[in-house]
Amino acid sequence: MNVGLLAVDSQYPNLALMKLSTWHKLQGDTVEWYNPLCRYDKVYMAKVFNFTPDYGYYVHADEVERGGTGYDLKKTLPRQIDCIRPDYSIYPQIDSRTAYGFLTRGCPNRCRWCIVPKKEGRLKPYMDVDEIAVDGRDNLILMDNNILASDYGLSQIEKIVRRKLRVDFNQGLDARLVTDDVARLLARVKWIKRIRFGCDTPGQIADCERATTLIDRYGYKGEYFFYCILLDDFRESFNRVNHWRAKGRRFLPHAQPYRDPDNPHQVVPQWQKDLAGWADKKWIFRTCEFRDFEPRKGFKCNEYFM
Repeated sequence: MNVGLLAVDSQYPNLALMKLSTWHKLQGDTVEWYNPLCRYDKVYMAKVFNFTPDYGYYVHADEVERGGTGYDLKKTLPRQIDCIRPDYSIYPQIDSRTAYGFLTRGCPNRCRWCIVPKKEGRLKPYMDVDEIAVDGRDNLILMDNNILASDYGLSQIEKIVRRKLRVDFNQGLDARLVTDDVARLLARVKWIKRIRFGCDTPGQIADCERATTLIDRYGYKGEYFFYCILLDDFRESFNRVNHWRAKGRRFLPHAQPYRDPDNPHQVVPQWQKDLAGWADKKWIFRTCEFRDFEPRKGFKCNEYFM
């Protein structure tokens, strides 16, 4: 069988496509990135977001299977494929020491801006770190949505410490769950550049302040990164993002305009685009007040405060 892989809207390594590639190669099939000049027995199309354009051309294949959040929240890989080792060779940019995966799936929270509970359900164990850190891959990009919310997740972090693996929980941690014991554990982890937290509401500023202070107390000296969803209120969103500016270079907010999963044609307010454009370009964020930021010729963001 000749199989084509098509990542519709993202260049970020797609774990599902990597696992499908491994499975088909084990069956003796030929697997490659989709080439519109070729014909395939089967093409897998993966789409991450429902608000991005679909692939706009005819797909030359006898069978086309679509998956990913951008197509179907409920569709999952068959178990025999889901538990397989990913094929890292299809992404040459991934070095030989880096691995991607999940230790847990789901989340107990039901934040109105998040699709994870609807997509994955309640928090549950998924894989062991020993199944991900294989073949010398000791730098782990882990995509868990709330690793601290389960005893299983915490036991996996303890194993990460024992194995001296380097990690990035790239979806962020929940600062509300950082106790003194958890802070001591997190300070022992070998982090890939930074620790990430969610800071999506005004109340979470204090939670993040408390968590970072606790972790620093146990010797952590690296960066902190805060995901800040931008909701309806400009002043509140600005104050939450701007709070971290005065904290110094170790504290980095990342502003994310809200996307309604039930409204793929939603128009993102311009203030959200401009606030994200300011906060997410760190050389601008550190040297320019938002009021003085000029995202377009003839427009200064001071107008949002009038």
